[in-house]
Amino acid sequence: MTADSRETRSEVEDKADFAQVFDVSRETCDRLALYADLLKQWQKTINLVAPKTLDEVWLRHFTDSAQLFRLIPRSARHLVDLGSGGGFPGLVLAILAAEKRPERGAETGLPGLSVTLVESDTRKAAFLRDVARRLGLVVDIMPTRIESIVKSASLKSADVITSRALAPLSRLFQLVEPLVMPKTLALFLKGRTVADEIEAARRAWDFDLELVPSVTEDDARITVIRKLERKKEG
Repeated sequence: MTADSRETRSEVEDKADFAQVFDVSRETCDRLALYADLLKQWQKTINLVAPKTLDEVWLRHFTDSAQLFRLIPRSARHLVDLGSGGGFPGLVLAILAAEKRPERGAETGLPGLSVTLVESDTRKAAFLRDVARRLGLVVDIMPTRIESIVKSASLKSADVITSRALAPLSRLFQLVEPLVMPKTLALFLKGRTVADEIEAARRAWDFDLELVPSVTEDDARITVIRKLERKKEG
């Protein structure tokens, strides 16, 4: 994948471009094409994404989500996507995890990775179920509020936690704290306010941080969080 966001933005306009940039199979791109069609159909009755982004779905939603995949450790077994909405980034990551390349003689995705999508809006959760069923994906979809799930212990701890445009970092850390293990990796897609969010979060939290430039927006960053711990009082 090119590291130049402007070059990537001009390239990823359809499934052929996506296949070239991410080196995925025709089957994976066909799944994403069907996903795009379903998104446009459901968008007529449910506001899944900003309407102006529908014509740029391969870049604004699929590429934006897929860029996280290379950051997921091969050892990861459980990914939790919070506030999945239209499935970004979690459902796209589930599609890439199921990637197979028969011509290479092996699965090239992450076949051992289970994906949980948490989405409190029941209509959006219904959309996610429809897409997963039509695409033949096995994902766990939880149509309830994040706070309710973690308090009831109905959601397992996670190796990887993802989200896009859900909440400021301080709030995200509060939400994910019950799911975090010593080796948990958090991947949050963030925009131009990320520096202010990091500064605010450090008042109450200790964490290792890496900022990875986004390939879709010049001022966006992938916030990579490790070793998240609440600071001890006093």
